[in-house]
Amino acid sequence: MKLKKGDEVIVTAGKDIGKRGKIERLFADGQKVFLPGLNTFKRHLKKRSEKDKGGIIDFSRPLPVSNIALICPKCHKPTRVGYKLDGDKKIRICRKCEGKI
Repeated sequence: MKLKKGDEVIVTAGKDIGKRGKIERLFADGQKVFLPGLNTFKRHLKKRSEKDKGGIIDFSRPLPVSNIALICPKCHKPTRVGYKLDGDKKIRICRKCEGKI
């Protein structure tokens, strides 16, 4: 996966299109990322005891990687990620401005 935890991304498809957020968690097996505050759904909870109140809660779900685009920290545009070899290291680059990400 070409994205990392802490990368700033923009949503390119779905109900939250155009919103920005930082990646909090990666799910490599399903190619999904978790962005807090985005892709929120409501869930109805039944009252279990006096401590656990019932009601409707909001929670976020993971987004597919195909529905987000990385924002370059230098040119501030949505971009694809490329790689370049710098000696023995493999570094990520922006496909638009060729800057290091």
